[in-house]
Amino acid sequence: MRTFLLFLLIAGLATSCVVSKKQFDELLAEKVKMEADLLDLQAKIRETSRQKDSLSAALELNQQNKELLAKKLDKTTDRLNNLQAEHDKLQTYYDNALHNSGKMTRDLKEQHEQLLALQETLKEVGYNNQKLEDSLALREAKVAELEAIVAESQRAIHELKTNLSAALLDFGKSDLTIEQRNGNIYVSLSEQLLFKSSSIQVDPKGKKALQQLAAVLKNTPDIHILIEGHTDNVPVSGKSKYMHDNWDLSVLRATSIVKILVKAGVSPLALTPAGRGPYLPVAGNNTPQNRALNRRTELIITPNLDKLFAILEQSTQE
Repeated sequence: MRTFLLFLLIAGLATSCVVSKKQFDELLAEKVKMEADLLDLQAKIRETSRQKDSLSAALELNQQNKELLAKKLDKTTDRLNNLQAEHDKLQTYYDNALHNSGKMTRDLKEQHEQLLALQETLKEVGYNNQKLEDSLALREAKVAELEAIVAESQRAIHELKTNLSAALLDFGKSDLTIEQRNGNIYVSLSEQLLFKSSSIQVDPKGKKALQQLAAVLKNTPDIHILIEGHTDNVPVSGKSKYMHDNWDLSVLRATSIVKILVKAGVSPLALTPAGRGPYLPVAGNNTPQNRALNRRTELIITPNLDKLFAILEQSTQE
């Protein structure tokens, strides 16, 4: 929003009067700062994706630890049962020996010492066994809690995809597609739906699609939405002071879409505009059809995983 207002201010100054060097420098510095903020947001997005992968690995590791602990508990239980049987056997020998003659006194003493040692071993094994059971129960509870949060998150994402698909039935596959991949929802909007060539102004048909999207998104809590602009590799026409290439065009288009979504009721805290320019194509830029596929805007909807992070952080502190 600030970038767009800054752009309008500079454009207005440029058409109404000569801009002083001080004004120009101040506006340019503001633009540089906002570009740095954008890079920082992109880094946070990559970090969130990395943390999500880390959470998946942590869940898998917890499952493996659970299985290992269960096997160890089974082995310890078997050992405890064997020791108990040996204890009972020695107790019987000891009781019988008490009725024998004095020549067995030495053997009885040795057996009695063995019995005491065995009882201490049994006590220690029982204590360790209880600790294992408590640890296993705690880990199972943590794993169950993590799995429940992940399952609820995926259920909500699947339901959101269903609602978005229902809300956008008016539009064909050539205009937009909705996919669910890696726990996220990807809404891809074609250039022909949103913009004229090299323009950052959204067409009425595109506004309608975005407003229908916003009607669903604004009622969906705990999500993050990354708006990515993409172009082909053909240089932009009609360059301006603040749009030199496809990268600038992709960023400004993403910002235009963000403004429409916010005006339609989506929380600005859930939105992050970004531009990829021509650097993440879905097809080779070797035919008009493929270049049209690359000229798109993608909304990447990610569930909020703060609860998972809190549980993992608590586990590392225990």
